[in-house]
Amino acid sequence: MRSYLTASGAAVLLLLSGAAPAVADDGADRSFTIEDPRITESSGLAASRAHPGIYWTHNDSDDGPYVYAVDSRTGKTVATVTMKGVGEPRDVEAISLGPDGDLYVGDIGDNLNGSWDHVWIYRFPEPKQLKDMTVRATQYDVKYADGPRNAEALMVHPKTGRVYIASKNEEGGGLYEGPAKLTTGATNVFRRVDEVPWVTDGAFSPDGKELVLRSYFSARAYAFENGRLGADHAVQAPFQRQAESVTYTADGSALMFGSEGKRSGVERVDIERGGSGGRSPSGGGDSSPSSAGAGSGAGGDMKGTTLTGVLVLAGIGLLVFMARRRKSG
Repeated sequence: MRSYLTASGAAVLLLLSGAAPAVADDGADRSFTIEDPRITESSGLAASRAHPGIYWTHNDSDDGPYVYAVDSRTGKTVATVTMKGVGEPRDVEAISLGPDGDLYVGDIGDNLNGSWDHVWIYRFPEPKQLKDMTVRATQYDVKYADGPRNAEALMVHPKTGRVYIASKNEEGGGLYEGPAKLTTGATNVFRRVDEVPWVTDGAFSPDGKELVLRSYFSARAYAFENGRLGADHAVQAPFQRQAESVTYTADGSALMFGSEGKRSGVERVDIERGGSGGRSPSGGGDSSPSSAGAGSGAGGDMKGTTLTGVLVLAGIGLLVFMARRRKSG
């Protein structure tokens, strides 16, 4: 009888663990907490393609030319990269991985909303080994064709390598397209190609066919073709203390949402099969916080909690039944 009880107990523990086939067996790419006390303003997130389960991030302002590699299995920093050959970063807000294997770091924030006539992008190859190191980065000067503005989202298209920036404004921002190839020694002019809502970060799907943009209370996915936005739909996004970042997992099976603060959380949201971008259960187009942001996230959490509760009660009931059977036997 002990074997039945042990098996039943193991089943309950498995249910409580919330294991899912879509998550890597080694525990990578699950929700995690950033444990490094140096990372208090994680503002960007990029999934490594060279190192499974590793996520690149950085602080917002007043930190220095540093990029951190965080292991999603433990939440611990496994490498700190110091960029040299660049100026003093002002307001680093985004990070993205290009098809060339380079990391692009966007020093594009402007809290005074247009006080700087130019911003910067830093670029360096993703390290092949995860260890503390100093790398020489390339620095690009960036201006917007229609004048200075604040921005927090930088996305490199995974097929063309073209860089896009989404500006941030209470009344809505713009999607800006960079030149086909960034150059040094001259200003890279980004031109407005579409309108977007309030955006704190964005990410392309691995196949480049969809662009997800998030804000403090919601997220939306847009079809992306020939450099332009197409049809859009709401995406489930967790309610976080200060919603700052988003990236796809390297295999495209989920979105990872990050926030700022000490020991900030990164939360995984699985993408529905048959779609490339985390479509909400309703698939509706409502962009209100209640439907696309806090409401969707809370609804998803509530469904998960209810299901877990039912499974746990069923497991406990099985244990009680087995115990009574043992006594009567």
